[in-house]
Amino acid sequence: MSKSLLLILTRNPELGKCKTRLAATVGDNAALEIYKFLLNHTVSLTKDLSVNKWVFYSEEIWEDDIWDNHIYQKKLQVGKDLGERMLNAFKEGFQAGFDQVIIIGSDMYHLAQKDLEEAFRQLKNHDYVVGPAEDGGYYLLGMKQLNEKLFQNKAWGTNTVLASTLKDIEGTKIALLDERNDVDYYEDIKDIGAFQPFLKHIKT
Repeated sequence: MSKSLLLILTRNPELGKCKTRLAATVGDNAALEIYKFLLNHTVSLTKDLSVNKWVFYSEEIWEDDIWDNHIYQKKLQVGKDLGERMLNAFKEGFQAGFDQVIIIGSDMYHLAQKDLEEAFRQLKNHDYVVGPAEDGGYYLLGMKQLNEKLFQNKAWGTNTVLASTLKDIEGTKIALLDERNDVDYYEDIKDIGAFQPFLKHIKT
């Protein structure tokens, strides 16, 4: 068995419950379709990755959906905030015997399978691997042993998360990946061709 594990945090794609900041501009229906598009993209860049893969649902586990039961182990997120939910996912991974664990979300358009392969490669020779997001957060975090501090005392969803996280691991061997942009707001996608079919109704 591979000792490497990819954790994927995902929201159940339900109307009015996902991509709410994006929905403020594009509407709930378009936000849902965009999120489904991003979920399919996340499947495409993870399904052939030769590591174990766990998908963590926000509300309930759906047995019959785009996440193939033969490829992904399905679990439920546990915790009051993002930090707690990530901590519990990492904890479960390490308790199961994995020695390389990386977490990603499911709203990264500018991410490819080779980026994840590179992240696992870097983690072999580093204590941590971090993918900085343009908004001051991170889109990927990996470690070889659990460090609970990384999930505590953070203002999740703000531009301080990355700096605060890097401060927590000062003095360790850190691999920083290329900066990427996740999809939270209309501005994140308005100039990207792949999203234009979802945005026709708000063209000015």
